[in-house]
Amino acid sequence: MSRSERLLDLIQTLRRYRRPVSGLTLAAELGISIRTLYRDIATLQAQGAHIEGEPGLGYILRPGFMLPPLMFSEDEIEALVLGSRWVAKQADNRLSAAARDALAKVAAVLPVDLRESLDASTLLVGPPATAADNVDLGVLRKAIRAERKLELTYQDSGGAGTRRMVWPFALGYFDRVRVLVAWCELRQDFRHFRTDRMSDLAATDTRYPRRRPVLLKEWRDIQGIPQPQ
Repeated sequence: MSRSERLLDLIQTLRRYRRPVSGLTLAAELGISIRTLYRDIATLQAQGAHIEGEPGLGYILRPGFMLPPLMFSEDEIEALVLGSRWVAKQADNRLSAAARDALAKVAAVLPVDLRESLDASTLLVGPPATAADNVDLGVLRKAIRAERKLELTYQDSGGAGTRRMVWPFALGYFDRVRVLVAWCELRQDFRHFRTDRMSDLAATDTRYPRRRPVLLKEWRDIQGIPQPQ
């Protein structure tokens, strides 16, 4: 592996971590010595990479460092294609179009040989088997991003409907259903709402009183879902 490839791998590895990661962990992942790692970090810092930290405390890459168009391995290309094709098939129309557009942008900056690999990928996604959505998922995603309350009517498995005011903070895409994760003011607890059982959705301009990352962390803790690194 060339030194430039090693530096690129280091940047990509740091990007996966949201919290400081030890030098020993980074060196083990990259298959290099700790001394080489320290030299590579110093080189990247000199080139403008916003890598903060020091030996014994760990390192983290702050946003803002841009690299030229990246080279992808065959596995990375297949992951991009498969993920984009899944979203294009399984998500709502707006997100499906966004997935196709994103893949086209990636293809536009790839060298010819890698672009051919992307176009010729044989990983396929089957037809969607999801229940029909009764509401615009774009409204849900916008409310999540803006941390705004939503008002909706929800029908339970027995057919009974209730009017809810909720604080949406996550949207789960499963093979057969989509589920909004939110704090429910009526139940005073976290609740999961299937989008095919929603109706009369109304977006509000009211910001809910707690931050989305805090709600997501608490929900993960309750569900026993590990926090992302």
